[in-house]
Amino acid sequence: MYAKQYEITLPADYDMEIIRKRVAVGGHVLDDRAGLGLKAYVIRERGVDGSPVNQYAPFYLWNDTGAMAHFLVGGGGFQNIVRDFGRPAARHWTGIACQAGPARTTPPRAASRRLTPIPADADPDGTGLGLSALVEREVEALRRLSRHAGVHTAALAVDPHHWQLMRFVLWADTSAPDTSALDKDATERYEVLHLSAPGLDDLPEGRDR
Repeated sequence: MYAKQYEITLPADYDMEIIRKRVAVGGHVLDDRAGLGLKAYVIRERGVDGSPVNQYAPFYLWNDTGAMAHFLVGGGGFQNIVRDFGRPAARHWTGIACQAGPARTTPPRAASRRLTPIPADADPDGTGLGLSALVEREVEALRRLSRHAGVHTAALAVDPHHWQLMRFVLWADTSAPDTSALDKDATERYEVLHLSAPGLDDLPEGRDR
């Protein structure tokens, strides 16, 4: 499993209905894309759920890195983003774990993301295993979170270049008080406009080994 996301920050007065219409018209294109676990077409809207920006920020979980490369640089779809918005940086993380939630059969309407720097002193006993212990605790926390009735899918991944953990959760409901309480340490919250999930059942359940 491999996670990817690019963030297109838009002007403060940008009409987000333009993005909504874009997704309504073209969001189905990846509904049957081979190698794709899921793509969540997510947005942040200035002033909603504390967002300081208008942003279009599609999030992907890929089962096949070759298919991901084709999408990015092989004319498989990313060229449309480049054409319309310029070429954003594509953040990427190596998958650690994925959990199906009780709401897996319900189309998600909200999402939350948490980015956590891994401290340089994550190995206090000098064995070199401190990072592994930290990740195991995060995997267990993901497992507990995923049991909540409102969770569609929860994923954990790592960026080993910047040493950062990323947790992304899809929620069946947009109820801000509920998701805020359950994922209170999320750093970003999103509205989900559409979910393409051709390879949802092929995503790992639990730790991706």
